[in-house]
Amino acid sequence: MKRIFTLICCLLFLQVVKAASFSAAFSADLSSKIVPLVKIPYDNNPGYDRDTVILPIVNQPAPLTGEYNIFKKRLDSLKKDVPLDYNEYVQSYIEIYAHNREEMGRVLGLTKYYFPIYEKAFKDAGIPDELKYLSIVESKLDPYAVSRVGATGPWQFMFTTARLYGLNMDDYVDDRRDPIQATYAAAAYLKDAYQEFGDWLLAIASYNCGKSNVEHAIDKAGAADFWSIRQYLPAETRGYVPAFIAVTYLMNCYAHHNIIPQACDYALKTDTVLVNKYVSLGAVAQVLNIDVRALAMLNPSYKRQIINGTAALPRRMVIPQVDKSKFGVLYDALNNSNLEAAVPVAMHAVYAEKKTESHPLYHKVRRGETLSDIADLYGIELQDLKAWNHLHGKKAVVGQKLKLRETADEPDGAETPKNSHNYITYIVKRGDTLNGIASKFDGASAEKIKSLNGLKKGRLQPGMTIKISKG
Repeated sequence: MKRIFTLICCLLFLQVVKAASFSAAFSADLSSKIVPLVKIPYDNNPGYDRDTVILPIVNQPAPLTGEYNIFKKRLDSLKKDVPLDYNEYVQSYIEIYAHNREEMGRVLGLTKYYFPIYEKAFKDAGIPDELKYLSIVESKLDPYAVSRVGATGPWQFMFTTARLYGLNMDDYVDDRRDPIQATYAAAAYLKDAYQEFGDWLLAIASYNCGKSNVEHAIDKAGAADFWSIRQYLPAETRGYVPAFIAVTYLMNCYAHHNIIPQACDYALKTDTVLVNKYVSLGAVAQVLNIDVRALAMLNPSYKRQIINGTAALPRRMVIPQVDKSKFGVLYDALNNSNLEAAVPVAMHAVYAEKKTESHPLYHKVRRGETLSDIADLYGIELQDLKAWNHLHGKKAVVGQKLKLRETADEPDGAETPKNSHNYITYIVKRGDTLNGIASKFDGASAEKIKSLNGLKKGRLQPGMTIKISKG
């Protein structure tokens, strides 16, 4: 009996050791199979010391075991209109986000301010409420978030798409940062995408990579559901939908992962005032006797902390709910012009639409100039300059002709090569390659074009002018 008892004890001990080893191995294995959260500083605007979190890419998904059935049950209990499928990819993102307890706790605090705004916009648009969690994947609810390619605000709109959905960007305002207007634009995009694809997960995927990429993936896969076309989507989009499902899970089941919601720094009770003149947020904060930073947080779309309202186009200002007496003082000050901001007459005229812009339509890049230099020279936003010219990097190519206004036509000669002595010139368009350009001209080759233009690495940028030898 003693020998049998000893044998049983040994077997039990081995099982415990095996389980502990598996747990340790699983943790180590998971850490080697995911890319940690990468942060890129937004250094183009020194006024904001912010980081935008890029969606981590899972190299290999987390293995599933019987103990993870609980995650599927919890997700099934949350499912409404948007499918919340559970698999190893979703599990990987649950592990990633759950590991960042402090950050997720901060996000949970911010939802107290942002989610009522999102819920109203989505209800008005007639789309599922749970799509509000996408904004967490996009920006962690940071209105000042800017991606490496210029996507901005809590819903990370690119300049062109923002314009398409009615958002305004100029020297005073960036509506992509406005949680109200940006959310209505996001709701409109998602509704359009759902009407096209008939599937919410595909609509979500298109929000990350664009509708055309989803269409191409559907064509390649011969199917019309996310998990069937996933392998044909860009790498980031493959993780984007699982990340959305994981965030939806954690926002509802955070207590199971020891995530504690933090306090929200925003004023949760607010009033809205329409302003029909140029008003400084600093002056308003002084009248209300509140911290200007608290007021700026409620009005993130005003880039200069100046509300550029006019009689024809009044602008919205959100203020913390205050005592009626303070509200009366503010109202009197606004009506008596006591708060009017000192704005240069020329700039005021531009944004009040009293005169046309005076700077040229284009600028040809000179040696030594950077994109920042050119933006500063003409008083335009760097991210606008990049968006108008389809640029993603920070470098300006000597000889490149840049658009200085969104409404400018393509530079002359963008489509037609120009003749000059023993060579012709060609202005590179978006999507051009050396081989593609060479195929358009008799006797040309990628190597000849590289040699003639000193392109050691063969890199092309839209707008640059290259020489192509005749014959």
